[in-house]
Amino acid sequence: MTRVPPSVAARTATPADADAIVSTLTSAFFHDPLWGPAFPDERRRAAQAAVMWRRYVTSALRYPWTLVTPGAEAAAVWIPPGGTELTPEEEAGLPDLLTRAAGADAARDILAIYGQLDAAHPTEPCFFLTLLGVHDEHRGKGLGMGLLAESLARIDALGAPAYLESSNPANIDRYRGAGFVPRDTITIATGHVVTTMWRPARTVGDL
Repeated sequence: MTRVPPSVAARTATPADADAIVSTLTSAFFHDPLWGPAFPDERRRAAQAAVMWRRYVTSALRYPWTLVTPGAEAAAVWIPPGGTELTPEEEAGLPDLLTRAAGADAARDILAIYGQLDAAHPTEPCFFLTLLGVHDEHRGKGLGMGLLAESLARIDALGAPAYLESSNPANIDRYRGAGFVPRDTITIATGHVVTTMWRPARTVGDL
């Protein structure tokens, strides 16, 4: 049974929100079991990871599918069907960007992770939840799942499916509650397992 999350005010993000979104995602993923260890030096992790999140956030903002709470305490970054996380130019520059931010070893490992994630991406057109995060200072208020619910309501109105990659196994049941089902697993070099999840398109009768 799909759980009903709390209602959350949401709006479409603009480029003016980029700094706040990057701050939220840097906080949200600092201890993530996949993306935390990708930046091994905890003293420098926030600054290094923020460089990567900024590249993905600013690129995604070219689509009207990044939703945030009023103060960007939570952010849901979606890539619409037919879209890409990065432009070809941004993709080509990613290795140098990561190397400058975190060093050659971390850049190599992060690019390997992205390569595995990309290889598992469905070929069917879908909305892709590339990032969903809540700032540490605002956790426990239902903002993340509320923002996800608002996102999915908009996607359901278009009759489209949705896809995500759960880097944290603690979130799998939450995503199940929103109608996602596990699709596949990806084991990265460290042994950590990422679960990909799929939510079929909803028809009028399902809404």
